[in-house]
Amino acid sequence: MHEPLYRLLEQLRLRGMAQSLERILALADTEALSPAEVVRRLLEEEWRHRQERSLAYRLSKAKLPWDWSLESFPFARQPGVNAAQIKGLAGLDFIERAQNIVFIGPPGTGKSGLAIGLLRQALVNGYRGRFYKAQDLFDELYASLADRSTSRLLNRLSRYDLIQIDELGYLTLKPEQVNAFFKLLDMRYGRRPSIITSNLDYPDWYDLFQRKPLVDALLDRLQHHCITIRINGPSLRVPEQQSDQPAQDTPSEPEEH
Repeated sequence: MHEPLYRLLEQLRLRGMAQSLERILALADTEALSPAEVVRRLLEEEWRHRQERSLAYRLSKAKLPWDWSLESFPFARQPGVNAAQIKGLAGLDFIERAQNIVFIGPPGTGKSGLAIGLLRQALVNGYRGRFYKAQDLFDELYASLADRSTSRLLNRLSRYDLIQIDELGYLTLKPEQVNAFFKLLDMRYGRRPSIITSNLDYPDWYDLFQRKPLVDALLDRLQHHCITIRINGPSLRVPEQQSDQPAQDTPSEPEEH
């Protein structure tokens, strides 16, 4: 009976309406809905469908390595984290202010988990974002030099509303990689924020990048609009019932949850 309607909705790509058409028309009969109410409910279903598809697309493009959220973070087990501060950041005002966030702390203290949680929160709220392991980002920047695509890559990365650079630590870097990384942060400076996690405090970045003038300029831009969160607490890789044992004696788990 409704086949012509289904065909028309499909041709118009109104798939949310098509999926809910039978149910809403049945409600219209049982609850005596007005034509305006039927149209309103169909439009709401289409909007919901498109929002869900848009979120799924943003999540797939962000390349999140783990399905972590701020709701799943074990704040009770990490006294080194100010839960109120993190929940305040979850309001995402830092994105509109183009304010960077840098998590600094030993391995296993939750830096990546918190950063991924904030990135996921941004994606849920309609922002476009991208996750990168620091080494993967430097490798991609270096590979782009071979086919002269560095400018295109930097332009694409600079347009993300939020980018997370994870595990900036003891890496072996070539000068070309360092230059491209500095260019990326310079392009995002004052326009779009970045989240960086690192087990190195800022003074140690000089040993990492090996170029003092460049690191001076990089830190000047990065810290100008920046929230630095230092986490001094226990490793979350240690199971609660074995919290008195060394972290290295526990089974290997994903980084920084």
